[in-house]
Amino acid sequence: MRALLVVNPAATTTSARVRDVISTALASDLKLEVATTEYRGHARDLARKAVEGGAVELVVSLGGDGTVNEIVNGLLHHGPDPDALPQLAVVPGGSTNVFARALGLPNDAVEATGALLDALRAGSSRTVGLGLVSGTPGTEDEGVPDRWFTFCAGLGFDAGVVGRVEQQRELGKRSTHALYLRQVARQFIADPHRRHGTITLRRPDEEPVPGLTTAIVCNTAPWTYLGNRPVYASPEASFDTALDLLGIHKMSTLSGTRYAAQLLRSTAERGPRGKHTLALHDLTDFTLQSQAALPFQVDGDHLGLRTSATFTGVRRALRVIV
Repeated sequence: MRALLVVNPAATTTSARVRDVISTALASDLKLEVATTEYRGHARDLARKAVEGGAVELVVSLGGDGTVNEIVNGLLHHGPDPDALPQLAVVPGGSTNVFARALGLPNDAVEATGALLDALRAGSSRTVGLGLVSGTPGTEDEGVPDRWFTFCAGLGFDAGVVGRVEQQRELGKRSTHALYLRQVARQFIADPHRRHGTITLRRPDEEPVPGLTTAIVCNTAPWTYLGNRPVYASPEASFDTALDLLGIHKMSTLSGTRYAAQLLRSTAERGPRGKHTLALHDLTDFTLQSQAALPFQVDGDHLGLRTSATFTGVRRALRVIV
């Protein structure tokens, strides 16, 4: 099998020596080409080139969730076709690795490589559903490029936290769970919309739901991890269904603390709940529109401020080795 290994040299939890070990192991079973990313968006460009070249059968991501997202967007540049496009394999190298862990892979890069080689030898793969977010027709965001996502997107509070974490990383801070929790507290204090939400959910043939302060869109569960602890915003979310949504109408100090505690104690059977929460399962098409420009994130990548985003849940979008 001809394969392309896309390596992010800035990945948080892998060293040059580990990357060499992994590429050598993969080359023993694959006709392997190795490419190292050099700029933001490079993994997307490499994956798109692999598709258009027509010879690559497998693209392997060695990096974090951001690298996976870029590769997926490159593979699906012309749309989903799981039977014709190169397959995807993931070796986790980031700080959280939500997509890889949701697939059931070990969080250690070397162990995950061993599991990947076992799956290749056994011919084991599965199709996964993905989310697609687009600019909303008739709004100022209409021309925003489409973006696929593998595990989550968010408008409002959670995206603000992601943006703060990225700012700290640009200042040289290490991506740790303590850093994330500090930025949650800072976003809570500074967020001007957490008590009076500006987001409206619109669905075909349904009444609009106004007044959301944050909206988290999940394509799988867990939503994220704190160390080894899985955190479930939408426990029913799955790669085999469309999209799930958790919306929160307001977050006072008391209710915000309660929702934070519920997230930390969440399980595969039970997520956040309460009179100010909205939990919806298996949504195929919907739009989030805000009266104010709010932070927006996709797969943990902060994309700036948006006033609207249109979402589509696409089943069986991509084939993954697992």
